[in-house]
Amino acid sequence: MAVPKSKVSKARRDKRRSSHWKLAVPAVATCPKCGAFRLPHRLCKACMTYNGKTFGDAAAEQ
Repeated sequence: MAVPKSKVSKARRDKRRSSHWKLAVPAVATCPKCGAFRLPHRLCKACMTYNGKTFGDAAAEQ
C-alpha cells in the first residue's frame, strides 16, 4: 500500500480542494414579451407569462 513520504499541511490540502466547490453563475434569459430578466423555464414575474400563456394579473401581484 502506498504511504506518503511527508505530511501534507492543511493549507496545501485546502488550496488543492478550493477550486472544486465554486458555484456556477445561474443562467439568465430575457422574457420574449416584456424583455425583463428571468430564469430559464420559469414564469416571468414582471408580466406573469410563460410559454406564451398568461398566469394571473401582473398589476395585482405588485
